[in-house]
Amino acid sequence: MPESQAASVSRSQATIAFALGTLFFGYAFVQRVSPSVMTDELMREFAVGGAALGSLSAFYFYAYASIQLPVGMLTDRFGPRKLMSFTAALCALASIGFALSDSVLTASIGRALIGGTVAFAFVGTLAIAGYWFRPAQYAMLAGLLQTVGMSGGIFGQAPLRQLVEAIGWRSSINVLAVVALVLALLLFVLVPKRSSEQRRHGPQPEIMKGLRAVTANPQTWLCSVIGFGMASTMLALGGLWGVPWLSSVHGYPKTESAAITSMIFVGWAIFSPLSGWLSDRIGRRNIIQLCGAVIVLMSLSSLLYATPGNTALLMAVMFVVGAGGSAMTVCFGSVKELNDLNYSSTSLGFMNMCIVGSGAVMQPLIGWLLDLGWNGELLDGARIYSAQAYTNAFVSLIVLNLAALVAGLFLRETHCKQLG
Repeated sequence: MPESQAASVSRSQATIAFALGTLFFGYAFVQRVSPSVMTDELMREFAVGGAALGSLSAFYFYAYASIQLPVGMLTDRFGPRKLMSFTAALCALASIGFALSDSVLTASIGRALIGGTVAFAFVGTLAIAGYWFRPAQYAMLAGLLQTVGMSGGIFGQAPLRQLVEAIGWRSSINVLAVVALVLALLLFVLVPKRSSEQRRHGPQPEIMKGLRAVTANPQTWLCSVIGFGMASTMLALGGLWGVPWLSSVHGYPKTESAAITSMIFVGWAIFSPLSGWLSDRIGRRNIIQLCGAVIVLMSLSSLLYATPGNTALLMAVMFVVGAGGSAMTVCFGSVKELNDLNYSSTSLGFMNMCIVGSGAVMQPLIGWLLDLGWNGELLDGARIYSAQAYTNAFVSLIVLNLAALVAGLFLRETHCKQLG
């Protein structure tokens, strides 16, 4: 974005707008991972097993991922302010609907509506960064956005579990609805309007031309494979199945299991901006994500096949899994630089669709694999899976991260310059 456009809004206005966008994305992550600390309650409430619970949780991802292309195109056309404030308000209503649900069907619809509304947070905030910050800051800002998102993931673990234990899962979701309403108001009031130059856009055929250009670019798909593979561990292990794995297989209480699992998000939160900053600093994208993919493969394999018996060491390994996965953040810079700048939000939306799609695919897939290995054991109406069943299911995450590593080897290096 030219500096003349960035200068049309004061630094403090831009900073406040970006901060609110990151808070909305952090909130989206709280909603994203919230079922992981309610697994027993949801299984008992709706009398379902692992596959059904995974599908219920994944309805968030189905809606979130499927709407990312329209999100990118709408953001290119209309800008982030109205879209983000309106959808935050809708999310509050969707959350209330989920809290009032009395069946798997209505709960799934609620989860889908939540996912569809918060889907505007990530691309919208990156649009704010593109409109009112210097291009040289883009990767670092994308990393900061990821940090706040992971902070939401951390809050959605042990702290949210404590809230669930204190007031129940339905009341906890209602609390999240109130938070969404507050965010909606702040976004509408404090995010600046775009300038006339920023609002200028072509006719509808140009939007479809951009979509065709983005999807016809092989580099877009390589970035998306990297994002899908490296995000899958965070979204499937950290977002749903890590807590029950630690509780049923390794005997940790639910709150402690949530705290341990949240270290994935801590590692991601700390290293996302560092990865972006280092990439901007050295003028390289690919080497960062390749190193990250190797780290995830090594640490995830250690977690599954040589699970530390010491809690502190277990938390450290979880932290390293998240730290390695955070290197995926630089691919947002790559996909933007490898596509036409006029369709930057469309390319970002497409990649984000694939990233979140990893949660939509892997949460129910792992649940289905767990059900295949289930020996019939129940505890208070909830299914209990064996250590071997979890290991067999989690191997799928290793395969995906290996695919991300291979895709990274073929990705074109941009040297942090716009090539599209």
